[in-house]
Amino acid sequence: MGAEVADLKGNLKKFFGFDSFKGMQEEVISTIMKGEDCFVIMPTGAGKSLCYQLPALISSGTAIIISPLIALMKNQVDAIRGFGDSDAVAHFLNSSLTKTQTEKVKEDVTSGKTKMLYVAPETLKKDETIDFLRSVEVSFVAVDEAHCISEWGHDFRPEYRRIKQIVKEIDDVPMVALTATATPKVQMDIQKSLNMVDARVFKSSFNRDNLYYEVMPKGSKAQTMKDLISFVNKRKGKSGIIYCLSRKKTEDVADILRANGVNALAYHAGLDAKTRAGNQDKFLMEDADVICATIAFGMGIDKPDVRFVIHYDVPKSLEGYYQETGRAGRDGLDGDCLLFYNPKDTEKLEKFLKDKPVAEREIGTQLISEMAFFAESSQCRRQSLLHYFGETFNADKCNKMCDNCRHPRESEDATNQLVMALKTIEHTAGKVGLKHIVQILSGIASPEVKAYKHDQYEFFGKGKEQGEVYWKTLIRYGQINNLIVKNIELYGLLSISEEGLAYIAKPAKVSIALDREFDPVSDADFDKIQLEAVFDKELYDQLKELQKVVAKEMGLPPYVIFQEPSLEDMAFKYPMSMEEMENITGVGKNKAKKFGQAFIDLITQYVEDNNIERPDDLVLKSVVNKSARKIHIIQNIDKKVPLEDIAKGQGMDYQELLDELEAIVFSGTQVDLMYYVDEIIDEDGRDEIYDYYKSENTGSIDAAVDEFGGEFTHEEMKIFQIQFMSDVAN
Repeated sequence: MGAEVADLKGNLKKFFGFDSFKGMQEEVISTIMKGEDCFVIMPTGAGKSLCYQLPALISSGTAIIISPLIALMKNQVDAIRGFGDSDAVAHFLNSSLTKTQTEKVKEDVTSGKTKMLYVAPETLKKDETIDFLRSVEVSFVAVDEAHCISEWGHDFRPEYRRIKQIVKEIDDVPMVALTATATPKVQMDIQKSLNMVDARVFKSSFNRDNLYYEVMPKGSKAQTMKDLISFVNKRKGKSGIIYCLSRKKTEDVADILRANGVNALAYHAGLDAKTRAGNQDKFLMEDADVICATIAFGMGIDKPDVRFVIHYDVPKSLEGYYQETGRAGRDGLDGDCLLFYNPKDTEKLEKFLKDKPVAEREIGTQLISEMAFFAESSQCRRQSLLHYFGETFNADKCNKMCDNCRHPRESEDATNQLVMALKTIEHTAGKVGLKHIVQILSGIASPEVKAYKHDQYEFFGKGKEQGEVYWKTLIRYGQINNLIVKNIELYGLLSISEEGLAYIAKPAKVSIALDREFDPVSDADFDKIQLEAVFDKELYDQLKELQKVVAKEMGLPPYVIFQEPSLEDMAFKYPMSMEEMENITGVGKNKAKKFGQAFIDLITQYVEDNNIERPDDLVLKSVVNKSARKIHIIQNIDKKVPLEDIAKGQGMDYQELLDELEAIVFSGTQVDLMYYVDEIIDEDGRDEIYDYYKSENTGSIDAAVDEFGGEFTHEEMKIFQIQFMSDVAN
């Protein structure tokens, strides 16, 4: 290959149409052409793929590109074919091909037409693949997405660890490993695994100065979806990716976005291959604006104009976060990266690790804690992120391209406290981690602190009044500014650096802002709409008055018209059309049609009179709930199945069934329980109870039981009320 080093720029122009190389590309390509191993660490969008594509096109033989994802291979092969004379220039070999297609690929490689052959590690390890590759000329081997090799990487693949051994069985050819994300620890892990410790290392800056990083609290599901829709609607028509941790959530989020007018699709491994590929192609071809995906999506997908990346769930590691956010703004134009953060999400991730081997659990916990640090930090996010990847960055150069620099929190002098923290870390001699140091300074005599006799240390409890969050913030500041070293090999033990010792000897003034404290939102809270503190109380009072007027006109008790949660929701969302009214909590189509117009008129007038700016995105439209349970209940009532049997069939107790029935009827759906009511009471008695419900204003079941002297049970009175509501309100 050595003779072909000449005129790389000419070949760059010939094959790719570019006049000049970006960054380190030319040096990397020259190294490969000289037959030397090299390790390339370049951020997403820096032109990593071209580093192996150009030498493959101008070298004799076929380059083997080991790639982790079938979707990635297809995308890259399609892209390369656009630059070649025929489709034979690039192929992939994986489990998705038929026998005939596989034979065609092998034929093109053998005849010398194919310059790049993409293979999955699982395919590469097969004896038949090794035998075939031995029979052809291999120019070099490229390992793309090489972080998959490392157990510290975010997508551990055991097959990757055998790559060097397999390649040696094929031919002794040069090897290039490429990744868009590698901490110093991951870098060393990759080099050891590929036996490339002596390889030339090319490492670009990880700074993506066109990306804006922001973290928002993740509240209730309703509030988070409103924030999400608001964010997306401000970027209407722009391409974006929303990452979720579960397959179900990708579909739920896509459904809700579509219900709110956003052209969104889901992407995850559980979809059938045709749907998955179709959704990906629609996104790439701009037939869909937003893709809601699990982390499998986008690894190496070359769509340059993704304008935003949202993490609906906290990622498992900063490597994953960096790589996923790196899919925004690959064209060099601005990209927004939004992370919704809830401390409960990190607890959930840690629970997933509980059944893993100890070493893997320790590593996973470290990665999650780094992610939590990043989310909670009050310091420059760009500085925090780059520090994690072993790069020093001056926060002044962020140019307000993160929320903490754009909206800084109030800071206070922490010079003396920093000296105290550094001296404590020096005293503990690299034997303990962050939690232990915080306990010493906060005066918490835990068993570990006592075991080391650190409860007798001079600074024990000296920082009690500042609190634990303060000391975590300060130690994090020390890490980012290279005063404190975190030994990742030893699961996060802290020691003092040379710079830290110099700081103790000659302290300079330091001011810090406390890290943010996020309220944990549990799964139980997550599906509740929390409106109590935010609805318009003046409008609510007017709606209550209107409720009474409408009720009087129709000869019905007020609670039959709309329930209180519905009025609160109206005073929060300001529905000004029938469609918006149908999406109010506990209303539905029938109820909106029957009672809604007067309320819509009042709200419209109120909004105009008070000059209220009513953002459209606040009117969160929920997806119609077609839960199998509700459908099953209604169908069985239509068949006149006894209620006890319906409850048993759904694994519910009787009271749960009545609550479900009440919710169905109160939101506007009619049911016919007369087959059940007729067994309990005659027509005259039923009319008497209906007359009572018409005159009673609160809808209290206890009051109704008392009124009829305990003649009917609580459950029976509730069934009468449900049927009454169905008859008069829906």
